[in-house]
Amino acid sequence: MRKQTGPDSVHLNTDEDLQTFIEHYDASVVGVFSGADSSHLSEFLKAAGLLREQFRFAHTTDLKLGEQYGVNSECVLLFRPPKMANKFEDSVVVFKDYLTIGSLRRFIRDHIYGLCPHMTLENRDRLRVRDLLTAFYDLDYHHNVQRSNYWRNRVMKVASLYSGRGLTFSVANKKDFLSELEDDFGLGTSDGGELPFITIRTRLGHKYTMREEFTRDGQSLQRFLNDYFAGRLKRFVRSEPVPERNTAAVKVVVAESFDDIVNDPGKDVLIQFYSPSCPHCKKLEPVYKELADRVQVIIIIIFISIIIIMSHCCCGYTDLSVCLSAVRRSKHCHC
Repeated sequence: MRKQTGPDSVHLNTDEDLQTFIEHYDASVVGVFSGADSSHLSEFLKAAGLLREQFRFAHTTDLKLGEQYGVNSECVLLFRPPKMANKFEDSVVVFKDYLTIGSLRRFIRDHIYGLCPHMTLENRDRLRVRDLLTAFYDLDYHHNVQRSNYWRNRVMKVASLYSGRGLTFSVANKKDFLSELEDDFGLGTSDGGELPFITIRTRLGHKYTMREEFTRDGQSLQRFLNDYFAGRLKRFVRSEPVPERNTAAVKVVVAESFDDIVNDPGKDVLIQFYSPSCPHCKKLEPVYKELADRVQVIIIIIFISIIIIMSHCCCGYTDLSVCLSAVRRSKHCHC
């Protein structure tokens, strides 16, 4: 959350004021208006008051300040952070549509991050409303901008080839996301070394990791993306090993084998989500096995026991309650 001290929008009088304002670690939104009585300025200030916690706002009533950016009428200029400057996209984006709070909000939302933004703990939720590829490495825009952009530019070169296909791109400091990377993708601190390692997280919670080493020419990333768009990638799920022998009447399912067994359209499935520490589960276990032995010769049905504390759920969530809608929950289990 940004500080609430100071005005909603900073008034800029000179070009020096403007340059000082936009030379900032974060993006800047600057309104250029013809005078203090402009109706568009009034609407801009209302938007700044509502959005100041997320974005930086400033305005000027001198149209000449916009001329160096190719505009000579009222408009809003979005300046991306200087640290993120690159040859793949413009550093300044011009908003010339009819200005309302809603239209300005949409403009900022659609353009502020650009082709490959820096994902942080603060903005990750806003970025993850879409399917998102992230390159994790030792990114540090405070102390080593050149090195941080070295890898980002290589990601952007490939990202520019896949624009408009429903996947967004980002870079992040892997040290900020160590626990998440380990828990959600099975990646440790030594994975990738100095090279970026790549993940994809979709809006539905599906997760993918690039196992091939990142190459400086971007070819390994292109192969990964081609496989992703072709549907050839296997989703990552944190799972216990698939049992080598699984011939009993009650099958044991782990996260990795969930789709193959439980979601087999040719069979009906009754599944018990089992916790070794649950007394109700333990009490039900012999009854469950006996029932499986009796009915398997009469009807095509698979009885499954899945240990819920050792594997992530089939949908990629650790909270199993979100994925039980397709199966019948045992009324005897209250764990």
